[in-house]
Formats: sequence, C-alpha cells, structure tokens
Amino acid sequence: MIDLAKVRADTAACKNVLHLNNAGAALMPDAVVVRQLAHIHREAEIGGYEAAREAADEIDLVYNSIARLLNAAPDEIALMENATAAWNAAFFAFDFQPGDRLLTGEAEYASNYLNYLKLARTKGLVVETIPSTAEGELSIPDLEAACAKPGVKLIAVTHVPTNGGLVNPAEEIGRVARAHNIPFLLDACQSAGQIDLDVEKLGCDLLSVTGRKYLRGPRGSGFLYVRRGFLDQIEPPSLDLRAARWVAADRYELRPDARRFENWEYNYAAVLGLGTAVDYALALGLPEIEARVGALASGLRERLAALPGIAVEDIGQRRCGICTFQAEGMEAVEIWERLSAQSINTSVSDPNSTLLDATKRRLPDLLRASVHYYNSEEELDRFAEAVVSITAT
Repeated sequence: MIDLAKVRADTAACKNVLHLNNAGAALMPDAVVVRQLAHIHREAEIGGYEAAREAADEIDLVYNSIARLLNAAPDEIALMENATAAWNAAFFAFDFQPGDRLLTGEAEYASNYLNYLKLARTKGLVVETIPSTAEGELSIPDLEAACAKPGVKLIAVTHVPTNGGLVNPAEEIGRVARAHNIPFLLDACQSAGQIDLDVEKLGCDLLSVTGRKYLRGPRGSGFLYVRRGFLDQIEPPSLDLRAARWVAADRYELRPDARRFENWEYNYAAVLGLGTAVDYALALGLPEIEARVGALASGLRERLAALPGIAVEDIGQRRCGICTFQAEGMEAVEIWERLSAQSINTSVSDPNSTLLDATKRRLPDLLRASVHYYNSEEELDRFAEAVVSITAT
C-alpha cells in the first residue's frame, strides 16, 4: 500500500492546493525539484557542458530507469523534450505512400489526428477510424476486420484519451497488430505513471510518453520507446550528430539504438528530474499506483454522480484517473474559474481535443478532474462540496 502521509509530505504543494489536474501536469515530488535545481546551479558554477559531463553516469541511468518502467531494454529508449516530439519522431519515421492505410480510434487525440489529416492531404494517406464499442473503447472485432484487408501501414492509437476516463484495450490491439504483422504506435502520454505498462504485453513497436503528467516529472521532458527488432524498419525524420555519424562525403551511419531519434541538445536538468520522478514511481510500485488511482477515481465518480444537476461523461469498460463531467445550466469554464479561486486545480476539456468522440456523444466543454495517488479522500469530499456550492448558485 502507498503511504499517503509520506507521499504528501514529499510533495510540498499539497499544502497549498487541492490538485486534480494530474492529467495536465502532476505535482512534482520535492526530490524532482531538488535534483533539477542542483543541476542548474552546477551549470552556473562550472558550465553547461562540464556539468553534463560530471553527471554523465547518472544521465545514463535514466535510460535504465525508464526501461524498468516499461519492461524494455535501455537501448530501446530515446530521451525527448516532450511527448509531442516523441510521437512526431515516431510517426514521421514511416515512409507513407499514396494509398497506404492508417487505422486509429474514435477517441484519438487532436494533435495526432491533425497529422493524419496532414499526410492524407500531402501524401495520399488513407485514414480509417475504427468504430468504438457501446462502452466506448476501440472495437477489436472491427480492428480485426480492417487489418484483414491489404495496405495497412500503421495502427496508431491513444491509450488513454485526454477526456472520458477511457483506457483503450492496448494489449488486444497489440495482439491484432502482431498477428497481421502491422506496426503499432501507442500514445501513452496519459497512461504512463498511472497504469502499469509492459511493452511486451502491449505488443507495441513504438510508444511515446511525457514526463509532466502522471509520472510527476518536469515539463519539457519525455521519451520514446522503439522496439529493438523494429528499429531498422524506420528512419528518424531528421538527423543530427547524436542520431548519426558522418562517415564519408556521401554517407552517414545511424546509431544502432533508439537514441538515433534524439537531438544532440536537450535540457539535462529536466532529464535528471525525469529520472528522479521515474525512480520515485518505481519505488512505490506501478501496480500499487494503478490500484490507488483507480480507487480514487471510482470514488470521485460516485461522489459526482450523486450530486444534483451533474452528469459524469466517462466511458469505457476499463477506466483510469481522469473524470469528466458537466453541470446543468453552467459552463465548464465558469466552474473551473470558481474552483481555481478556492485553490482547487482542474481543467476544461474542449470537444475539439477529441472531435470525433465528442461529436458522436454531443459533448460540450467538460470539467476534467484527474486524481493521483497523493490525493486524499478528504480532498475528494472537499471537491464535491465545492462543486455543489458552485453549481447550486
């Protein structure tokens, strides 16, 4: 079990705010803040290059920690500046040709879908959205049927969409992808850190993650997993001196590992902070984190569903720490503003962020409250009371 008193004591901000915006950016443990500041001070004292060289062994250990988090190998990990950079590096590594088919889901995140549409326009990529089940997750039978037809170049799915509490059935998607020998790119931006991820069980070839959300790392950090056996089937969309060596006037050689997707320059303080955050999560245990986040989210949904005029809009047979709801007769942004005035952090989920799903379900702007293991039952009670007070006026 997670020691709630300890993890709250390790998180100074818990004294100041009721933080239910963990799907935006979770509160960093104090150790993460201290490690970043220490490196920044060291850069100021001896120079940036020199500080990085001094911390080289610890930086290498960050790859090991992330590998442990995913049940991967360290050479399958690339450090990236954020999840968007990681996902884009993976997606644009494919040499799409006119008529190639891409399969995705109805709850796909807007940033990803925009790139599908861009390549549909510029490259003739055929984008096919797999229908959802009645419960809301991507339909595996429909995915099987789509994969049985020729020309599928990639399956790309968001594991945990930005709203709705849904957890897509990634392991089942991975099994279908492997059965049909189709590459599988999983956007784990919002699942890493709240769900126990195992890339072998997931069956994905590529997986992108941010540090700032449920991993409780710094903003401006993230990583990309690339399965070793898949590495030579794609080439990074851009190269620099970290990704490859210029070996002759007309020839270069790519790095033999996933770091071929990295840039030479990145924020070393953020990398060290990310490593500290991952180690913190590993010490608590991802199964324990997943169980506590799930229990808190279920409790929050029950509290909200019992309130007059509140409609919880979460979907899926399996749900996570993200809870979304609307209040009769009141805009989500007004609730958000009034909660913020009480030092309660939430966010507003715009229908455009998951346009297909939101249009299908006729969703307005929703208030998103996302729990983490350091939240308490008393905080959930306080939140429900605040929602009642705000929406009753």
